[in-house]
Amino acid sequence: MIETHPFGSFVPNDAQYLILGSFPAKTKENFYKWFYGSNRNQFWQIMENVYDLKLSDQNTKEDLFTKHKIALADVIHKTQRVNNSNLDINLINRTYNLTGVSEILKNNKIKKIFFTSRHVENIFHRHFKSLVQKYPGIALITLPSPSPRYASLTISNKIEVYKKHLPKYRSY
Repeated sequence: MIETHPFGSFVPNDAQYLILGSFPAKTKENFYKWFYGSNRNQFWQIMENVYDLKLSDQNTKEDLFTKHKIALADVIHKTQRVNNSNLDINLINRTYNLTGVSEILKNNKIKKIFFTSRHVENIFHRHFKSLVQKYPGIALITLPSPSPRYASLTISNKIEVYKKHLPKYRSY
């Protein structure tokens, strides 16, 4: 069965940064949570440590990204899962989110794009080549995957890398 991305992109006004992932995970209950919604994914735990905040619900997460002018999107718009798996390698028959990502870049002054894995970076360079050429001034940064399957770095190491690259904490 082909699945369409369930919630599109999150783009605050005047976004300056874009975090790109692959495609939302489904929970065991066959339910999509907001970005990085799998309980096993370490993304929100990393964000809580980077910004020293408790991100208990979608509203607090949106507030954080709005304050820091960070947009969230995924590179895949439609896909089919092999064996109902959330693994990126098991997402087949993909349609890429070229229109959505292009709109974000066209309508905002994005300084940096952060890829949440080497896999997402590779997809971007392969399938979003026109955007790389159209916006050569945007820095492209690959962060360590927040997936627990990416075990070559501890979560502490991942937090340090994210702290180094993401915009610094703003309290207002």
